[in-house]
Amino acid sequence: MQNSGDVNGLILTGGGARAAYQVGVLQEMMCLRQASNNDTRNPFQVICGTSAGAINASVLACGADQFEKTLNTLGEVWHNFRAHQVYHSDILDMIRSGARWISLLSLGWLIGQKKFRPKSLLNNAPLGELLRAHADFNRLPQLMAQGHLQALAITASNYNNGEHVTFYQSKSEIESWVRNQRQAMPCQLQHEHLMASSGIPFIFPAARLQGPQGPAWFGDGSMRQTAPVSPAIHLGADKILVIGAGRMHEPQNNTAADTTAYPSMANIAGHALSSIFLDALAVDVERLQRINQTLKLIPPEKRRESNLRPVELLLISPSERLDAIALRHASQLPVTVKKLLQVLGSSPQSSAGQNGAFMSYLFFESVYTQELMALGRKDARAKALEIRQFFGWN
Repeated sequence: MQNSGDVNGLILTGGGARAAYQVGVLQEMMCLRQASNNDTRNPFQVICGTSAGAINASVLACGADQFEKTLNTLGEVWHNFRAHQVYHSDILDMIRSGARWISLLSLGWLIGQKKFRPKSLLNNAPLGELLRAHADFNRLPQLMAQGHLQALAITASNYNNGEHVTFYQSKSEIESWVRNQRQAMPCQLQHEHLMASSGIPFIFPAARLQGPQGPAWFGDGSMRQTAPVSPAIHLGADKILVIGAGRMHEPQNNTAADTTAYPSMANIAGHALSSIFLDALAVDVERLQRINQTLKLIPPEKRRESNLRPVELLLISPSERLDAIALRHASQLPVTVKKLLQVLGSSPQSSAGQNGAFMSYLFFESVYTQELMALGRKDARAKALEIRQFFGWN
C-alpha cells in the first residue's frame, strides 16, 4: 500500500505534438484507478512540465480540484486537434513567413534594421489563445490553499545567458535551488511562462520573462535540461511518474537509408529536436536509479546525515516509433505545412533516417494525435500492474 504521507509527482516532458501520448497514458491510468476505487482526487501533489508537457501539466494543475474532468477536457482538445490551433497555417501567413526567411537568406547582408528580421519559422499566436481558454493560473493559489495541489513547475531556457530556469509556484515556501547551468525561481506563473517553455527554437518565437537575473528572452525548456527529474524532487515529491514522448524504449529504425546523400534540413532539424527533447531524460533516469541503488548500501543513520533520499520512479514512454506514425499520416497535413516540410526535405514518400522526426513534433492534426493517445493507453495497460503498485491501487 502507498504510504499516506507520500507525495506523488508527475513529470511531463517536451515533444511538440508528441505530447498527445501523455494524455492517453493518464486517461488509461484513471480507468485503472476507477476499477480499483472511487477516488476522484488529483493523484499528483507536485506537477512539473517542459515545453508541450508544460502545457498539459499546467492545464491539469489549474483544474486539480476536478482532475478527471479536466483530463477529459484536455483529451478532447488533443483528440480534435488541428494545426491552426497552434500556429497560423493559412497560405497567406505561410507566404509572409516564408518570404521573410527567403529575404533574410538571400538579402540578409542588406538588412540592417532588426524589425525586418524574422523571429521564427511559424507564428504560434493561436496557441496563446488556446492556453488562455484552458489554463486559468489565477486559480492556483486557491487550489493550493484547499490542498488540491502542492506545487507546479514550468521550465524554460534563458537565451541571454544559456541557463536553464525552473519557474515554480508552491503552496508553502520552498527554497529555490542553484546548480551548474540551471536554477529555480519562485513566481506567480502565467501564460507567458508556457509560451516561453514551448518556444521550439527557430520554429516558435521566444517570450520575454522576468528571470532570476532580471528580464530576459526565454525559449523551449528542453534545451540544456540536464536534469528533468530534479524539479519534482526539489519540490518535495517522494514518488515520481515520468511520461516521456519517445526514444526511451523505441525500437531502432532499421529501414535502409541512403547514406551517400547529404542530409536535408528536415533530417538535421529532426535529429536536433530529438536531442533537445529526449536525450537528457534517459541520462537523468539512469542517474536517479544509480543514486537509489547507492542509498540502499548506506546504513540508515548515515543516510539521514546526507541530503539524499530514495525516490521511487515509474517511467512510461512510447513502445513504438512516433516518427514512423507521423509518416503514415503525412498526407493529412495541411497543404501549406506539407509544402513547407517538403521544401525542408521532409518527404512522406521517404522513411529514411530522421525524415519523420521533424514532422512528428509539428503534426498537430487529430489523425496523428488520436493514434498517439491510443498508443499511450495501450502502453499504460501493458504496465497496469506496475501502475497499481506505484499508487497502491488494489
